[in-house]
Amino acid sequence: MIEAVGLTKRYGAQTAVHNLSFQVRPGAVTGFLGPNGSGKSTTMRMMLGLDRPTSGHVTIGGHAFRSLPNAPRQVGALLDAKAVHGGRSARNHLLSLAQLAGIPAARVDEVLGVVGLQDVAKKRSKGFSLGMGQRLGIAAALLGDPQVLLFDEPVNGLDPEGILWVRNLMKQLASEGRTVFVSSHLMSEMALTADHLIVIGRGQLLSDMSVTDFISANSADFARVRLPADRPELREKLTASLTEAGGRVMPEPDGALRVTGLALPRISDLAHESDVRLWELSPHQASLEEAYMRMTQGAVDYRSTADAKAGLQLPPPGYGQPGYAQPGAEGHGQPGFAPPEVPQQGWYAPPPPGQNPYAAPAPEPAERKTSEDSR
Repeated sequence: MIEAVGLTKRYGAQTAVHNLSFQVRPGAVTGFLGPNGSGKSTTMRMMLGLDRPTSGHVTIGGHAFRSLPNAPRQVGALLDAKAVHGGRSARNHLLSLAQLAGIPAARVDEVLGVVGLQDVAKKRSKGFSLGMGQRLGIAAALLGDPQVLLFDEPVNGLDPEGILWVRNLMKQLASEGRTVFVSSHLMSEMALTADHLIVIGRGQLLSDMSVTDFISANSADFARVRLPADRPELREKLTASLTEAGGRVMPEPDGALRVTGLALPRISDLAHESDVRLWELSPHQASLEEAYMRMTQGAVDYRSTADAKAGLQLPPPGYGQPGYAQPGAEGHGQPGFAPPEVPQQGWYAPPPPGQNPYAAPAPEPAERKTSEDSR
Protein backbone atom coordinates (compact mmCIF):
# COMPACT_ATOMS: atom_id res chain seq x y z
CA MET A 1 0.00 0.00 0.00
CA ILE A 2 1.09 3.55 -0.75
CA GLU A 3 0.26 6.24 1.81
CA ALA A 4 0.84 9.98 1.47
CA VAL A 5 0.39 12.14 4.58
CA GLY A 6 0.44 15.94 4.43
CA LEU A 7 2.68 15.80 1.36
CA THR A 8 3.93 19.27 0.39
CA LYS A 9 6.56 20.32 -2.13
CA ARG A 10 7.69 23.90 -2.75
CA TYR A 11 10.14 25.20 -5.32
CA GLY A 12 11.08 28.62 -4.02
CA ALA A 13 7.88 30.68 -3.88
CA GLN A 14 5.93 28.15 -5.96
CA THR A 15 3.96 25.37 -4.29
CA ALA A 16 3.68 22.31 -6.54
CA VAL A 17 1.95 20.04 -4.00
CA HIS A 18 0.14 21.22 -0.89
CA ASN A 19 -0.87 19.08 2.11
CA LEU A 20 -1.77 16.06 -0.02
CA SER A 21 -2.98 12.94 1.80
CA PHE A 22 -4.32 9.71 0.29
CA GLN A 23 -3.90 5.95 0.24
CA VAL A 24 -3.44 3.60 -2.71
CA ARG A 25 -4.64 0.15 -1.73
CA PRO A 26 -3.64 -3.22 -3.21
CA GLY A 27 -5.95 -5.29 -5.35
CA ALA A 28 -7.26 -2.41 -7.45
CA VAL A 29 -6.14 -0.12 -10.27
CA THR A 30 -6.05 3.41 -8.89
CA GLY A 31 -6.15 6.20 -11.45
CA PHE A 32 -4.27 9.42 -10.71
CA LEU A 33 -5.90 12.32 -12.55
CA GLY A 34 -5.42 16.06 -12.76
CA PRO A 35 -4.84 18.87 -15.26
CA ASN A 36 -1.40 19.72 -16.60
CA GLY A 37 0.65 21.36 -13.87
CA SER A 38 -1.50 19.94 -11.07
CA GLY A 39 1.44 18.22 -9.35
CA LYS A 40 0.96 14.61 -10.47
CA SER A 41 4.52 14.06 -11.68
CA THR A 42 5.98 15.80 -8.63
CA THR A 43 3.88 13.56 -6.37
CA MET A 44 5.05 10.40 -8.14
CA ARG A 45 8.66 11.55 -7.96
CA MET A 46 8.31 12.04 -4.21
CA MET A 47 6.84 8.54 -3.93
CA LEU A 48 9.99 7.16 -5.54
CA GLY A 49 12.43 9.26 -3.53
CA LEU A 50 13.49 11.31 -6.55
CA ASP A 51 12.26 14.54 -4.93
CA ARG A 52 12.35 15.22 -1.22
CA PRO A 53 9.11 16.64 0.26
CA THR A 54 9.22 20.06 1.84
CA SER A 55 6.95 18.63 4.53
CA GLY A 56 4.88 15.52 5.06
CA HIS A 57 5.89 12.06 3.94
CA VAL A 58 4.96 9.20 1.66
CA THR A 59 5.50 5.52 2.42
CA ILE A 60 5.29 2.31 0.45
CA GLY A 61 4.48 -0.72 2.54
CA GLY A 62 5.08 1.39 5.63
CA HIS A 63 8.59 2.49 4.62
CA ALA A 64 10.04 5.43 2.73
CA PHE A 65 11.22 4.36 -0.71
CA ARG A 66 14.86 5.11 0.09
CA SER A 67 14.75 2.79 3.10
CA LEU A 68 13.30 -0.17 1.20
CA PRO A 69 15.75 -3.06 0.94
CA ASN A 70 16.35 -3.89 -2.73
CA ALA A 71 13.65 -1.45 -3.87
CA PRO A 72 13.42 -2.75 -7.50
CA ARG A 73 12.17 -6.06 -6.11
CA GLN A 74 9.35 -4.27 -4.30
CA VAL A 75 8.48 -1.26 -6.47
CA GLY A 76 8.40 -0.95 -10.25
CA ALA A 77 7.87 2.36 -12.01
CA LEU A 78 7.55 3.92 -15.43
CA LEU A 79 7.94 7.70 -15.28
CA ASP A 80 9.86 8.48 -18.45
CA ALA A 81 10.06 5.98 -21.29
CA LYS A 82 12.96 7.94 -22.82
CA ALA A 83 15.21 7.40 -19.80
CA VAL A 84 17.23 4.77 -21.67
CA HIS A 85 20.79 4.84 -23.03
CA GLY A 86 20.14 4.94 -26.78
CA GLY A 87 23.28 2.95 -27.57
CA ARG A 88 22.16 -0.06 -25.60
CA SER A 89 19.95 -2.79 -26.90
CA ALA A 90 16.67 -3.47 -25.17
CA ARG A 91 18.05 -6.64 -23.64
CA ASN A 92 21.27 -5.03 -22.43
CA HIS A 93 19.34 -2.17 -20.88
CA LEU A 94 17.19 -4.57 -18.88
CA LEU A 95 20.18 -6.80 -18.12
CA SER A 96 22.08 -3.88 -16.54
CA LEU A 97 19.08 -3.10 -14.34
CA ALA A 98 18.73 -6.75 -13.39
CA GLN A 99 22.40 -7.05 -12.41
CA LEU A 100 22.17 -3.99 -10.17
CA ALA A 101 19.17 -5.50 -8.34
CA GLY A 102 20.42 -9.08 -8.23
CA ILE A 103 17.70 -10.30 -10.58
CA PRO A 104 18.44 -13.43 -12.66
CA ALA A 105 19.14 -12.85 -16.34
CA ALA A 106 16.37 -15.28 -17.24
CA ARG A 107 13.88 -12.74 -15.95
CA VAL A 108 15.04 -10.27 -18.63
CA ASP A 109 14.02 -12.57 -21.45
CA GLU A 110 10.78 -13.31 -19.64
CA VAL A 111 9.66 -9.66 -19.40
CA LEU A 112 10.77 -8.99 -22.99
CA GLY A 113 8.29 -11.66 -24.00
CA VAL A 114 5.59 -10.20 -21.75
CA VAL A 115 5.83 -6.78 -23.43
CA GLY A 116 6.26 -8.20 -26.94
CA LEU A 117 9.83 -7.01 -27.63
CA GLN A 118 11.51 -10.38 -27.90
CA ASP A 119 12.04 -9.98 -31.66
CA VAL A 120 13.83 -6.61 -31.26
CA ALA A 121 15.66 -7.42 -28.03
CA LYS A 122 19.09 -6.99 -29.67
CA LYS A 123 18.28 -3.70 -31.41
CA ARG A 124 19.49 -0.39 -30.01
CA SER A 125 16.78 1.51 -28.21
CA LYS A 126 17.58 4.77 -30.01
CA GLY A 127 15.81 3.33 -33.05
CA PHE A 128 12.66 2.50 -31.10
CA SER A 129 9.35 4.21 -31.75
CA LEU A 130 7.53 5.92 -28.89
CA GLY A 131 5.30 2.89 -28.42
CA MET A 132 8.26 0.50 -28.35
CA GLY A 133 9.93 2.75 -25.79
CA GLN A 134 6.81 2.55 -23.63
CA ARG A 135 6.89 -1.24 -23.82
CA LEU A 136 10.55 -1.25 -22.79
CA GLY A 137 9.76 1.05 -19.85
CA ILE A 138 6.95 -1.26 -18.74
CA ALA A 139 9.34 -4.22 -19.01
CA ALA A 140 11.77 -2.40 -16.70
CA ALA A 141 8.98 -1.78 -14.19
CA LEU A 142 8.02 -5.47 -14.21
CA LEU A 143 11.60 -6.71 -14.02
CA GLY A 144 11.72 -7.31 -10.25
CA ASP A 145 8.19 -8.81 -10.13
CA PRO A 146 7.23 -6.08 -7.60
CA GLN A 147 4.09 -5.83 -5.52
CA VAL A 148 3.77 -2.07 -6.09
CA LEU A 149 3.71 -0.53 -9.58
CA LEU A 150 3.56 3.11 -10.65
CA PHE A 151 2.92 4.10 -14.26
CA ASP A 152 2.88 7.61 -15.71
CA GLU A 153 0.99 7.73 -19.04
CA PRO A 154 1.71 4.05 -19.85
CA VAL A 155 -0.32 4.00 -23.11
CA ASN A 156 1.35 7.06 -24.61
CA GLY A 157 2.36 6.25 -28.20
CA LEU A 158 0.77 2.79 -28.26
CA ASP A 159 -1.52 1.58 -31.02
CA PRO A 160 -5.03 0.24 -30.21
CA GLU A 161 -3.73 -3.29 -29.73
CA GLY A 162 -1.05 -2.01 -27.37
CA ILE A 163 -3.54 0.06 -25.41
CA LEU A 164 -5.77 -3.00 -24.95
CA TRP A 165 -2.75 -5.01 -23.84
CA VAL A 166 -1.78 -2.39 -21.21
CA ARG A 167 -5.37 -2.22 -19.98
CA ASN A 168 -5.51 -5.99 -19.50
CA LEU A 169 -2.04 -6.00 -17.93
CA MET A 170 -3.05 -3.43 -15.30
CA LYS A 171 -6.17 -5.39 -14.41
CA GLN A 172 -4.22 -8.64 -14.23
CA LEU A 173 -1.59 -7.12 -11.92
CA ALA A 174 -4.30 -5.76 -9.62
CA SER A 175 -6.14 -9.09 -9.60
CA GLU A 176 -2.96 -10.66 -8.24
CA GLY A 177 -3.21 -8.40 -5.19
CA ARG A 178 -0.64 -5.84 -6.31
CA THR A 179 -0.89 -2.09 -5.81
CA VAL A 180 -1.26 -0.42 -9.21
CA PHE A 181 -1.11 3.39 -9.47
CA VAL A 182 -1.64 4.86 -12.95
CA SER A 183 -1.45 8.51 -14.02
CA SER A 184 -3.18 9.30 -17.31
CA HIS A 185 -4.99 12.03 -19.24
CA LEU A 186 -7.03 9.54 -21.29
CA MET A 187 -10.41 9.55 -19.58
CA SER A 188 -11.77 6.82 -21.87
CA GLU A 189 -8.97 4.49 -20.76
CA MET A 190 -9.33 5.34 -17.09
CA ALA A 191 -13.06 4.62 -17.32
CA LEU A 192 -12.26 1.12 -18.63
CA THR A 193 -9.21 0.41 -16.46
CA ALA A 194 -9.41 2.12 -13.08
CA ASP A 195 -11.42 0.95 -10.07
CA HIS A 196 -10.62 3.96 -7.89
CA LEU A 197 -9.67 7.56 -8.63
CA ILE A 198 -7.50 10.12 -6.92
CA VAL A 199 -7.94 13.55 -8.52
CA ILE A 200 -5.79 16.57 -7.72
CA GLY A 201 -5.82 20.15 -8.92
CA ARG A 202 -3.13 22.74 -8.31
CA GLY A 203 -1.39 20.37 -5.94
CA GLN A 204 -4.40 19.73 -3.71
CA LEU A 205 -6.71 16.74 -3.36
CA LEU A 206 -10.03 17.18 -5.16
CA SER A 207 -11.45 13.68 -4.97
CA ASP A 208 -10.65 10.22 -3.58
CA MET A 209 -13.39 7.71 -4.45
CA SER A 210 -14.44 4.90 -6.74
CA VAL A 211 -15.01 5.62 -10.44
CA THR A 212 -18.76 5.01 -10.06
CA ASP A 213 -19.09 7.35 -7.09
CA PHE A 214 -16.96 9.99 -8.80
CA ILE A 215 -19.20 10.07 -11.87
CA SER A 216 -22.34 10.14 -9.76
CA ALA A 217 -21.10 12.95 -7.50
CA ASN A 218 -19.63 15.23 -10.16
CA SER A 219 -21.97 15.04 -13.11
CA ALA A 220 -25.63 14.91 -13.93
CA ASP A 221 -27.38 12.22 -15.88
CA PHE A 222 -30.33 13.34 -17.93
CA ALA A 223 -33.32 11.96 -19.76
CA ARG A 224 -33.61 12.25 -23.53
CA VAL A 225 -37.17 12.82 -24.74
CA ARG A 226 -38.34 12.81 -28.35
CA LEU A 227 -41.80 13.75 -29.64
CA PRO A 228 -43.38 13.82 -33.12
CA ALA A 229 -41.53 16.50 -35.06
CA ASP A 230 -44.69 17.75 -36.76
CA ARG A 231 -46.49 18.51 -33.48
CA PRO A 232 -44.78 21.58 -31.93
CA GLU A 233 -47.81 22.21 -29.72
CA LEU A 234 -47.18 18.87 -27.97
CA ARG A 235 -43.57 19.85 -27.41
CA GLU A 236 -44.65 23.13 -25.77
CA LYS A 237 -47.31 21.36 -23.71
CA LEU A 238 -44.89 18.76 -22.35
CA THR A 239 -42.19 21.36 -21.69
CA ALA A 240 -44.60 23.39 -19.61
CA SER A 241 -45.71 20.32 -17.66
CA LEU A 242 -42.14 19.18 -16.94
CA THR A 243 -41.04 22.66 -15.92
CA GLU A 244 -44.01 23.08 -13.58
CA ALA A 245 -43.05 19.76 -11.93
CA GLY A 246 -39.55 21.07 -11.20
CA GLY A 247 -37.72 19.74 -14.23
CA ARG A 248 -35.30 21.58 -16.45
CA VAL A 249 -35.85 21.24 -20.18
CA MET A 250 -33.27 22.05 -22.85
CA PRO A 251 -33.49 21.57 -26.62
CA GLU A 252 -31.09 19.18 -28.31
CA PRO A 253 -29.62 20.00 -31.76
CA ASP A 254 -31.54 17.11 -33.36
CA GLY A 255 -34.91 18.30 -32.01
CA ALA A 256 -35.10 16.09 -28.92
CA LEU A 257 -35.42 17.45 -25.39
CA ARG A 258 -32.90 17.05 -22.59
CA VAL A 259 -34.58 16.85 -19.19
CA THR A 260 -32.86 17.06 -15.81
CA GLY A 261 -34.30 17.17 -12.32
CA LEU A 262 -36.90 14.46 -12.90
CA ALA A 263 -36.61 10.69 -12.89
CA LEU A 264 -37.71 8.74 -15.97
CA PRO A 265 -40.89 7.29 -14.39
CA ARG A 266 -41.99 10.79 -13.39
CA ILE A 267 -41.40 12.11 -16.92
CA SER A 268 -43.44 9.22 -18.33
CA ASP A 269 -46.30 9.92 -15.92
CA LEU A 270 -46.34 13.64 -16.76
CA ALA A 271 -46.39 12.90 -20.48
CA HIS A 272 -49.31 10.49 -19.99
CA GLU A 273 -51.20 13.04 -17.87
CA SER A 274 -50.64 15.67 -20.58
CA ASP A 275 -51.85 13.26 -23.26
CA VAL A 276 -48.52 13.52 -25.07
CA ARG A 277 -47.21 10.52 -27.00
CA LEU A 278 -43.44 10.00 -26.71
CA TRP A 279 -41.28 8.57 -29.45
CA GLU A 280 -38.30 8.21 -27.14
CA LEU A 281 -37.63 8.32 -23.41
CA SER A 282 -34.14 7.13 -22.63
CA PRO A 283 -31.58 7.69 -19.87
CA HIS A 284 -28.18 9.22 -20.52
CA GLN A 285 -25.38 8.26 -18.14
CA ALA A 286 -22.62 10.83 -17.81
CA SER A 287 -19.13 9.78 -18.85
CA LEU A 288 -15.99 9.94 -16.73
CA GLU A 289 -14.77 12.73 -18.99
CA GLU A 290 -17.86 14.84 -18.24
CA ALA A 291 -17.47 14.25 -14.51
CA TYR A 292 -13.75 15.01 -14.64
CA MET A 293 -14.33 18.26 -16.54
CA ARG A 294 -16.90 19.29 -13.97
CA MET A 295 -14.58 18.53 -11.05
CA THR A 296 -11.45 20.19 -12.47
CA GLN A 297 -12.88 23.13 -14.42
CA GLY A 298 -11.72 25.61 -11.78
CA ALA A 299 -8.23 24.09 -11.50
CA VAL A 300 -7.00 24.39 -15.08
CA ASP A 301 -3.95 26.62 -15.49
CA TYR A 302 -3.64 26.51 -19.27
CA ARG A 303 -6.85 27.39 -21.07
CA SER A 304 -7.36 28.57 -24.62
CA THR A 305 -8.93 32.02 -24.91
CA ALA A 306 -10.36 31.03 -28.30
CA ASP A 307 -12.86 28.52 -26.94
CA ALA A 308 -14.28 29.27 -23.53
CA LYS A 309 -16.77 26.43 -23.88
CA ALA A 310 -14.04 23.81 -24.05
CA GLY A 311 -13.66 24.01 -20.28
CA LEU A 312 -17.40 24.22 -19.61
CA GLN A 313 -17.00 27.83 -18.51
CA LEU A 314 -18.01 31.26 -19.66
CA PRO A 315 -15.58 34.20 -19.63
CA PRO A 316 -16.42 36.91 -17.09
CA PRO A 317 -17.83 40.28 -18.17
CA GLY A 318 -15.22 42.42 -19.84
CA TYR A 319 -12.97 39.48 -20.71
CA GLY A 320 -10.71 40.36 -23.63
CA GLN A 321 -11.41 44.09 -23.33
CA PRO A 322 -8.60 46.63 -22.85
CA GLY A 323 -7.61 46.95 -19.22
CA TYR A 324 -9.14 43.62 -18.19
CA ALA A 325 -7.02 41.77 -15.59
CA GLN A 326 -7.47 38.04 -16.02
CA PRO A 327 -8.08 36.20 -12.74
CA GLY A 328 -5.97 33.20 -11.96
CA ALA A 329 -6.41 30.21 -9.74
CA GLU A 330 -7.44 29.61 -6.20
CA GLY A 331 -4.46 28.40 -4.23
CA HIS A 332 -2.17 30.77 -6.10
CA GLY A 333 -3.66 33.88 -4.56
CA GLN A 334 -6.11 34.55 -7.38
CA PRO A 335 -9.72 33.38 -7.78
CA GLY A 336 -10.65 31.20 -10.74
CA PHE A 337 -13.57 31.54 -13.14
CA ALA A 338 -17.01 30.65 -11.77
CA PRO A 339 -18.91 27.99 -13.73
CA PRO A 340 -21.89 29.21 -15.72
CA GLU A 341 -25.30 28.96 -14.12
CA VAL A 342 -27.17 28.62 -17.41
CA PRO A 343 -25.89 26.46 -20.31
CA GLN A 344 -25.88 28.30 -23.62
CA GLN A 345 -25.85 27.53 -27.35
CA GLY A 346 -26.47 23.81 -27.00
CA TRP A 347 -23.56 22.93 -24.72
CA TYR A 348 -24.20 21.54 -21.29
CA ALA A 349 -22.61 22.12 -17.90
CA PRO A 350 -23.88 19.67 -15.24
CA PRO A 351 -25.20 21.07 -11.96
CA PRO A 352 -22.84 21.36 -8.98
CA PRO A 353 -22.26 18.30 -6.77
CA GLY A 354 -25.21 17.74 -4.46
CA GLN A 355 -27.76 18.86 -7.03
CA ASN A 356 -27.75 15.72 -9.15
CA PRO A 357 -31.23 14.11 -8.87
CA TYR A 358 -29.85 10.81 -10.15
CA ALA A 359 -26.95 10.59 -7.71
CA ALA A 360 -27.08 8.12 -4.86
CA PRO A 361 -27.56 9.76 -1.45
CA ALA A 362 -24.25 10.65 0.19
CA PRO A 363 -23.55 8.74 3.42
CA GLU A 364 -23.51 10.55 6.73
CA PRO A 365 -20.03 11.75 7.81
CA ALA A 366 -20.04 9.46 10.84
CA GLU A 367 -20.89 6.44 8.68
CA ARG A 368 -18.22 7.33 6.16
CA LYS A 369 -15.64 7.67 8.91
CA THR A 370 -16.66 4.30 10.34
CA SER A 371 -16.28 2.74 6.89
CA GLU A 372 -12.83 4.19 6.42
CA ASP A 373 -11.73 3.08 9.90
CA SER A 374 -12.82 -0.48 9.14
CA ARG A 375 -10.53 -0.80 6.13
